[in-house]
Amino acid sequence: MTVVKEMIKERVRRAQVHDYVQNKTSRAGFGGLSIQRTPLGTHVRIAAERPGLVIGRKGSDIQKLTEELERKFGYENLQVEAGEVNNFALNPLIMAAKVANALERGWNYRRAGNSMLQRIMDSGARGCQITIAGKLTGLRHRTEKFLSGHIKFCGETALELMDVGIAQAKLKPGTIGVKVAIMRPDAKLPDEIEVTQLPEPVVEVKEEESTDETKEETTEEEKAEDTKVEKKVKTDKKEKKSEKKGDDK
Repeated sequence: MTVVKEMIKERVRRAQVHDYVQNKTSRAGFGGLSIQRTPLGTHVRIAAERPGLVIGRKGSDIQKLTEELERKFGYENLQVEAGEVNNFALNPLIMAAKVANALERGWNYRRAGNSMLQRIMDSGARGCQITIAGKLTGLRHRTEKFLSGHIKFCGETALELMDVGIAQAKLKPGTIGVKVAIMRPDAKLPDEIEVTQLPEPVVEVKEEESTDETKEETTEEEKAEDTKVEKKVKTDKKEKKSEKKGDDK
């Protein structure tokens, strides 16, 4: 088997594990799954709104889930742990499940979409889009979108800055699909540029240079004083000579 086939096989297995765990922990508010391979085995971390329901009484539920994953997907030395989501209102998987649950309880799709959209935006999201598709009011399929803030639809920015979650609501007319896309509060768009000012250059004056300059200034002043003194002496000598000549006459 080539490396490409092994990578594809591993990706498919991870997607299957994600769907399986999501179905098993839907009551706990499934918020995501991370799988890491370590030298001692495989480590799986489940993020949930209520991790206590995933763990169960004395860890019975999480131990049962670990055994099922090992048996069903062929993992060895599997370690499963559950953690709490920091802010569930910014988790698209949890919010999509909440919208689907509201539809199953009989809420109108407009009420469910607008209320969840406002809740997400109040939590600090930069943008959000909720898409509800299915037999909403009649026998024909419809798609309704609830949009607020700034979002991206395609490109690298959409892949890196947007978190997407999908859920299904099973009603009598049929299945209704729910998709929630959230732009994180810390998302920085490519066109957001910050211009920083360069600090002003600081001119450092060396002490040696300053002393030399002072010395030069002092020497120039001394020279000027010396020339003045010499001029006075010469004038005095001339005056004395002229006085002697007058006396002789």
